[in-house]
Amino acid sequence: MGALLWLTIPVLAVIAAVVWSSWASRNRRTGDVAELAGYARFREAMEKPEKAHSGSGAA
Repeated sequence: MGALLWLTIPVLAVIAAVVWSSWASRNRRTGDVAELAGYARFREAMEKPEKAHSGSGAA
């Protein structure tokens, strides 16, 4: 009975490794669309010409 108990430890470790590896290699492409859209808005804002500030005198 003790040998059977010691054999369950490596079996459970293998099962945990399989679950972890399948979770680690999952497809994570869902968030890229929002991030790329935000980056595109940032680039558009940086390319706009700067408006002259009213009331600011050159010192």
